[in-house]
Amino acid sequence: PAGCEGLLFAPYLAGERNPYFDPQARGAFVGATLRTSSRDWFARAVLEGVSYGFKDLMTLLESSGAPINEVRVMGGGTKSDLWRQILSDVVGRSLHRVNNDEGPAFGAALLAMVGTNQYQSVPEACAATIQTTDETTPGANVDTYKKYYPMYRSLYPALKQTFADVAAATG
Repeated sequence: PAGCEGLLFAPYLAGERNPYFDPQARGAFVGATLRTSSRDWFARAVLEGVSYGFKDLMTLLESSGAPINEVRVMGGGTKSDLWRQILSDVVGRSLHRVNNDEGPAFGAALLAMVGTNQYQSVPEACAATIQTTDETTPGANVDTYKKYYPMYRSLYPALKQTFADVAAATG
């Protein structure tokens, strides 16, 4: 179920850059019980933890004064209806999936097209080639994720020293 009954995942498998710059941060599960210890629970906790991390990024951007008018998503994970719904519920915003899953490569191709005058500007190139294919709207689990998000946010401060100790012990 949404919130995994308190099974939380800190998705710091490659350190963390947002909202904490800490290359020593590690991934961690917290809140496992006999009831929540199956592969399905852990898999959902991973999807939720990554979604909470995305919410951290959106919060950071908005607090810097950058308005977020629309959330567009792309890539492999967006092919999952479940993950898109979790992400939409966590951030409390509609998600608009786009027609291209090759983000960096496609972006480089668009820049090349602008550079060779096939398009006059990046906005023109984007408008001509990128369309939304579907929308995922926040559903019934928004309040559940609002309840668990502060618990997720408490993980990094609580585990920061442990992350440093593990990094020191493992080189």
